[in-house]
Amino acid sequence: MEAAIDRIMQTYDLLANRTAAASEEARAKVTNYLNILMEAGETDPHRLTVCGLTYLRQLDGSVDPVKAGYTGL
Repeated sequence: MEAAIDRIMQTYDLLANRTAAASEEARAKVTNYLNILMEAGETDPHRLTVCGLTYLRQLDGSVDPVKAGYTGL
């Protein structure tokens, strides 16, 4: 699981410029989330990585087209 968390954070750090404190907060949140997924039976590290990245992007709003700047025009 630690390899998946490291991969998630490396990729997520490339997507956004955040402070060290924000990065540590994101790491704590994604660690808790991955623990929940693993308790539910998910063991594939690639799937955990994708789910973790998706989770962090949902938290910061970058998945929301309106927050991402899409106006529909």
